[in-house]
Amino acid sequence: MNDFFRTLSVQRWDDHRYYHHSRINQALHLLSAISFVVAYALLFVDPVAAALLAWLVAMTSRQAGHFFFEPKGYDHVNRATHEHKEDIKVGYNLRRKVVLMALWAAAPLLLWFDRSLFGLMTPSAGFEGFARQVGMVWLWLGAGGLLFRTVHLFFIADVRTGLVWMTKVLTDPFHDILLYWRAPLHLLRGELIDPMGRVDQRA
Repeated sequence: MNDFFRTLSVQRWDDHRYYHHSRINQALHLLSAISFVVAYALLFVDPVAAALLAWLVAMTSRQAGHFFFEPKGYDHVNRATHEHKEDIKVGYNLRRKVVLMALWAAAPLLLWFDRSLFGLMTPSAGFEGFARQVGMVWLWLGAGGLLFRTVHLFFIADVRTGLVWMTKVLTDPFHDILLYWRAPLHLLRGELIDPMGRVDQRA
């Protein structure tokens, strides 16, 4: 278990120091984390509503931070290129995220043209029924995306790496709240990039 938690700590540290330099990205991760925590609670009451909240607010804000605000040039703090960081990313790098988000965006379009989703679902009437069908597909997509990458890591790395990554993803919302709750305050002070002083010290 000590090795498990040590690996979890390393994955979290690498995720922060490599991929969260932008204070805007950090602030969006805070919004995302709070939304995910609410979605977790909703899972026990209304899983479809939880999926709608998770994808429409939590995932879009989270990925917008990475795609639009995170610097993609040479990382002087970690002495690494963006391409190198993409290659060593344990979870979903930007290329994989594009595929995942494309599937997310495609789900409503597929349901619009075929409310039964090729016979996999019972068609429902009205906008609310359509929205709940979309939420159900997104729930499957989220669970499938998590399990797919976890099992993929079993083969390209090892079982522990996959299980640690899955644990990290599921607990990231709670960890991100603790890590980035000050990000909006830094933005109000005009600081757009985290100086990453702790990274320099650790390096």
